[in-house]
Amino acid sequence: MDLFGEFHKVEIDGKPFLVYQNVIKPLPQIQTPNSFDKVSIDSVYDLPPQPLFLCPRLRTRILLNSLEYERDDKVPNKVFSKYDSSPLFDETSDGHHVLPLFWCNNKEVDSEAVKGDECYTCSIQTIGTDYYFCATCDKRFHKECVECPLEISYPSHAKHSLQLFYSKYRSDHCIHCGERATYMIYFCALCDIYMHVLCAHAPIPFFIDQPKKHDHSLTLFPRQASLTCNVCALVNKLHLTYVCCICDFVAHSDCIRNPQTIRISRHFHRVSFTFSLPLGKWSCGVCRKEVDRDYGAYTCNVCSGYAVHTRCALRTDIWDGIELEGVPEELEEDDVESFKRIADGVILHFSHRHHLKFEISGVYGNNFCQACVLPINEGSFYVCVECDFILHETCADAPRKKVHPLHPHPLKQKVDHKDGVFKCSACMRKSNGFGYECTNQNCNYILDVVCASTAEPFNYQGHQHPLYLSLDPKEKPMCHICKSTKDKKVLNCIECDFIICFECATLPYMVRYKHDEHYLTFCHGDEASGSDWCELCEGKLAIGGEEGFYKCNDCCTTLHINCLLGRDLYYKAGQTYQISTCENLCQHNNNSATRPICCICDIRCPYPIVLVYTVDMVSYSICSSKHDLQFLF
Repeated sequence: MDLFGEFHKVEIDGKPFLVYQNVIKPLPQIQTPNSFDKVSIDSVYDLPPQPLFLCPRLRTRILLNSLEYERDDKVPNKVFSKYDSSPLFDETSDGHHVLPLFWCNNKEVDSEAVKGDECYTCSIQTIGTDYYFCATCDKRFHKECVECPLEISYPSHAKHSLQLFYSKYRSDHCIHCGERATYMIYFCALCDIYMHVLCAHAPIPFFIDQPKKHDHSLTLFPRQASLTCNVCALVNKLHLTYVCCICDFVAHSDCIRNPQTIRISRHFHRVSFTFSLPLGKWSCGVCRKEVDRDYGAYTCNVCSGYAVHTRCALRTDIWDGIELEGVPEELEEDDVESFKRIADGVILHFSHRHHLKFEISGVYGNNFCQACVLPINEGSFYVCVECDFILHETCADAPRKKVHPLHPHPLKQKVDHKDGVFKCSACMRKSNGFGYECTNQNCNYILDVVCASTAEPFNYQGHQHPLYLSLDPKEKPMCHICKSTKDKKVLNCIECDFIICFECATLPYMVRYKHDEHYLTFCHGDEASGSDWCELCEGKLAIGGEEGFYKCNDCCTTLHINCLLGRDLYYKAGQTYQISTCENLCQHNNNSATRPICCICDIRCPYPIVLVYTVDMVSYSICSSKHDLQFLF
């Protein structure tokens, strides 16, 4: 015998609902049709009143142990696998590994549970009055998480059953609540949909009285509907659909609960939901596609002509999840300025204790900005009157706090970082310069100064059209420069198919080389010819390669990106950071007469910055932080 999940119509407080129930069904077995019926019925009645269930923690451990046994050492430790063990306790199994649970039914909520003792299986909701308890593990579990069968049939997904999976390190979201779906979940591989166990077991009302988005009661449509939702303007058969029997109104179950007023990362003002738009052609402020004015959208009351698709506005990377309806819009406090003006041309920047003096340079020098860690060529900058601290004028003027289109929470500029270095969430480069860190304590998002300075539209010098962040985050587009399809943030052109990742878009488009009097311009890999070779390493430029290069059109000088700028573009010399409990890694300028030999590559370090790693009072030179240092421990 085994369990299978189904929904049945029942009444709760006199109102009809579809309620999830576990159905005990016989396992397939070979016998005559007449004996099959008799054995099936008899086996059901022979079951004890309350069957015993396997501990879900053990159930997961059995799954992971089997995967560990089969896993190759080269395969990353990322798990997404289907359960194959029944929730029912099998007395023929090894009793040491199969643990019975005790069913508890309290009249009041357990005070210990309220303090944060969440279900050990799903970790998404505090346990209330009904739960299972494992005496061996000393853990509590939701009834649904304990009894969840290997597959269920869901009303809005009748064509395929949902299979029970274990999901780890995934960013997919539950189609019911919209939250990240991890650990024990239900999944349909054919439709690529995910549901939390609790969400899949939640009762489904036939009627919704006084819904948030409509004045009349809504009725559950009895089948998967190809009806366009009046709220999100989409047809989505995976969501339960409700209709109004009085007027022509259709809404998905999750759209009925959508917020009225929110703040999104792509706009300066709040946006509010409206069921229709005035006459005219409307373009979405997120995806840049047309907005159908006959359906719902979010609009700005301050900026006329600004609208966003409902689904676009509520994306987790756009909206911070806070409903602002009824919350007074307080005047934004003036951001604390980055510096105090001491005198004409003299400032005191928040990141430095000495006064900085404004200067304009027309001569190429070997100076680097302490904020963005890029070289200071021609242009204006601030230089310390007492030490070698220097900032671009734009970096000195950069606000202490900003809202960036890449992230839904405000970002605040930070000078010092844990371990002395951080990894930018947009371009994925490591840096020890300034960074913009998320102000939400539960969020580790951070941008380097260069990525934080980007805005929409982004005017990339290597493309004739403006670029936008209009692609859906689920898409995995290929960067036209580096040909990468990795999980990186990208900018795209809405007039042509040009796509560029942040790692390539934030490379300096024009740079100086100390042995050339002209600026070198960034070129695509497919612009290289068979006669081009790097001035520094004397290696050939890969024709049509995955990386660009820099070229002086006047002198025909060509250089690899890494040779000119280094593999660690945003590392500045003179800083030390800790990489283990007792060892440090220090950066030095690689400008001596004799370049040191990298202890990993066994060649002379070619890049502008050399890393010096010290262990047991012995120093090792390393040409790049991208090398694996584990062998030195």
